[in-house]
Amino acid sequence: MGKLLKKGKSGNAAQYLTRTQAVKKLQLRLSEFRRLCILKGIHPREPKKKVKGANKTYYHVKDINWLAHEPLIVTLRAAKAHERKVKKARAKHNIKLARRLLAATPKLRLDHLVRERYPSFVDALRDLDDALTLAHLFAALPAEGRYGIPPEAVARCRRLALEWQAYVARTGALRRTFISVKGFYYQAEVHGQSVTWLVPHGLAQVLPPDVDYRVMLTFLDFYSTLLRFVMFKLYHGLGLRYPPLMDDALSAQAAELAAIMADIAGLQSDRSAIQSAAAAAADAAAKTAGAAAAAAAAAAEGAAPDIVARLSSLGDKIRQLKGRGGGGSDDGSGSDGEGLGIDSGEGGSSEEEEDSEAGGSEEEVGTGEGEEGEEEEEEEGSSGDEGPEEEGGSEEGAEAGGGAQQRQQQQQQQQQQQAAAAAVGGEAAAVAGGALGVAPDDDAAVCAALFRGCVFFLAREVPREPLLFVIRAFGGVAAWEGEGSPHAESDEAVTHQVVDRPVQGHRFLSRAYVQPQWAVDSANARVLLPAELYAPGRAPPPHLSPFVDHEAEGYTPEFAETVARLQEAARRARERAAGLSSEAAAFAEDAAADGDGEDGGGAGGGAQDAAALERAYLRELRREAAGAAAAAEEGGGDGGGGSSSGSEGEEEGGAAGAAARGGGEEDAGEALAAMMMTRKNRKFYERIQRAQAGKAERVGVLEARRAALEKAQGKAPATPAARDTRAAAAAKKKREGAGGEQRVATVEPTLKKRRP
Repeated sequence: MGKLLKKGKSGNAAQYLTRTQAVKKLQLRLSEFRRLCILKGIHPREPKKKVKGANKTYYHVKDINWLAHEPLIVTLRAAKAHERKVKKARAKHNIKLARRLLAATPKLRLDHLVRERYPSFVDALRDLDDALTLAHLFAALPAEGRYGIPPEAVARCRRLALEWQAYVARTGALRRTFISVKGFYYQAEVHGQSVTWLVPHGLAQVLPPDVDYRVMLTFLDFYSTLLRFVMFKLYHGLGLRYPPLMDDALSAQAAELAAIMADIAGLQSDRSAIQSAAAAAADAAAKTAGAAAAAAAAAAEGAAPDIVARLSSLGDKIRQLKGRGGGGSDDGSGSDGEGLGIDSGEGGSSEEEEDSEAGGSEEEVGTGEGEEGEEEEEEEGSSGDEGPEEEGGSEEGAEAGGGAQQRQQQQQQQQQQQAAAAAVGGEAAAVAGGALGVAPDDDAAVCAALFRGCVFFLAREVPREPLLFVIRAFGGVAAWEGEGSPHAESDEAVTHQVVDRPVQGHRFLSRAYVQPQWAVDSANARVLLPAELYAPGRAPPPHLSPFVDHEAEGYTPEFAETVARLQEAARRARERAAGLSSEAAAFAEDAAADGDGEDGGGAGGGAQDAAALERAYLRELRREAAGAAAAAEEGGGDGGGGSSSGSEGEEEGGAAGAAARGGGEEDAGEALAAMMMTRKNRKFYERIQRAQAGKAERVGVLEARRAALEKAQGKAPATPAARDTRAAAAAKKKREGAGGEQRVATVEPTLKKRRP
C-alpha cells in the first residue's frame, strides 16, 4: 500500500497560490504586487480545479518564486520605508526635511527588465504594437492631476511618438494606413516585422472616471523604457544620433513632427537650404579670392622660387586627380577645371546655362569666383599666376565638383525617367507616380518612391501631422501655411493641394485639388488615383480598409475592382519602365565600350537616348513576338490542325460529362465522410460549415445592396454570372494586349454608403 499524502501537498493545490497567499509570501502591498506583476509580465492562471474557490485569482508557484528573486522588491521596500520617513517629517512639521526626502525618493530602473523579457531585438519589435498604441494615446491625453497623469509622462510620450514617426518617414517603412472612428491605423515594416499601431484623432479627449489610470501608467513606465531601447537601436542602425534634435522654430509653430524630421528626415525649407548653400559658396569664393590675391602679391613681391614653382604645379596635379576620378565631361571637350568645379578662366558658359535651368545658386557663385580671380590677375599684371587661384579654390572646387557630378547623375536619371514615361504612355505613367522606374515586385521601393516629385500643400482645415507623416513616408514633400514651410501656397512647384472645404476662394490651374482621403487611398493602393474622384465638394469613393482581404471575405466592392485595374496598369507601366531603364544601362555600356567620345555627341543627347531606348524596346518586342510565333508553329505542326481540334472538343465534352456525373458522387462522399468522423471532428466540421454559410449570407446581403444601388443609379444590375463573364473577358483582353500599351480608363465615381 502506497504512502498516504496529505491534502494540499500535491496536484493543483500545491502548484497554484491565490493572490492573497502570494502577497503574504512576498511581503508586499497589493498595489506593489500588481505593479511588479505588470513589469515582470506575470499573469494569473486558470487551474483545472480551483481548490480555494471559484472566485479567487490564482498564480503559479513558479511565477511567485521567480518574483521573490526580483531586485525591484528591494527598491519597493526601500520606497515604502522612505514614505514612512516623509510622513514622520510632515507630522513633525519639518517642511525642509520632508522636501529633502521627497527629492531623494528611490526610483525604479527597468532597464534589466527589458533585456530580460526581450533577449533579441526582433522579440522587442514583435511586441511593439501595444507600446506604440499606449504611447500615442497618452501623447493625446491631457495632464490631469486628479487622475494621477503627470505632465512629464505626457511630454515623454509625445516625444517618443514623434521620434517613431520620424524614423518611419525617414526609412519609408510605412505600408498601410486606415482612417476610422477611433483614429488612424498605421502599419510599418521594420526589420522584416510588421508593426501596427493606433493614433487617436487630434480632438479634445474626455477622461472616463471608471478607468484605473495607475495600471495604465505602470504599463506606460515599462513601454516607454522599451521604446527608448528600440529607438536607440534603430537610430544608430542608420548612423543617426539619438535622441534627435528638435527645431525650436518649427516646434513653436505647432509643427513638432517636421521639427524632428528637419534633423533626421531632411524636411527643411528648400529656400533656406538654397540660401545656406549660397552663403557657404559666397564665403568660399571670398576665401578663394583672398588667397589668390595674397599669392599673387607674394609672387609680385619676389617670393621664394621654390614656393612659386610648387604653386604653379598645382594645376597639373588637379588635372591628374580629375583624370583619375573621371570628372571630365561626357564628350571629352570640357575644360580642365570643369569636373572639379574649378573655373579655368574660360567663363564656363555651358555650365552656367545648365545651372540656371536647374535653379542652383552654388555654381553661379563659383563662376563669379573665377571672374574675380581673372580681374585680380589683370590688375596685378602677372600673366602666369593661375596656380595661386587654383590653390585657394582646390578644396572648395573639389566639393563643388562632387555636387556637379551628383547633379549630372540626377539629370541622367530624370532623362531616363522622362524617356521611359514617354515610351510607356502619359496616363499609365501618371498612375504609376514617382515609382515608375521601380521594379513592381519591390514593394518597399515602390512605397518609398510613390509620391516622389509631388509637392503637397496642406490647407488649414486638414489634419496636418497625419498627412505630413504619410506624404513624407511615401517620398513626397508637404508644405503648409505658416513659418517653416518648404513652399508657399502660391509656389508653382506645388502639384497637389489638400483641402477639405467644398468651395475654394481661388484656384491654381497648375495643380490638382484633392481631399485628404486621396493621399491615404493612393498610399494603400500604391498608385496615384484619379484626382477627379476626390475633388472638393464631391462625395469621395468608399474608404476601403487595407487590412481586409476581399478574396478571403468572398466579396469585392466595385471600387476595389477599379483600384485593381489601376494597379494592373501601373504594374505594367513599371515593368515596362524598368525594362527601358535596363535597356538604357545596356545602351550606355555599349556606347562606353565602343569608345564613342566625339565632341558633337553632347548636343541633343537626351533626344538621341530616348530614340535609342525606343528602338531597343521595339527590337525586344519583335524578338519576343517572333519567338512566340515560332513556338506556336512548332506546336501546330507536331499535332496537326483538324485532329487536334477534334481531340480538344472530345476532351471538353468528356470533362463536362464527368463534372455533371461527379456532382452526386461528391455529395455522397461528403455524407460518408461525415458519418465516419468522430464526434469532436464532426462538431468542428459543422462549425466550419456554419461559418461558411454565414459568410455566404453576408455576401448575399452585400450583393443585394449593390444591385439596389445600381438600379437606383439607372445602371443594369450585375448578376454574379455577368460579373464572371465580364471578369473572363477582361482577363482575355489582358492576355491579348500583354505586349501593347495599356490605357487607363477614366473611373466613374461610385456613390456607395460608407462603412466604418
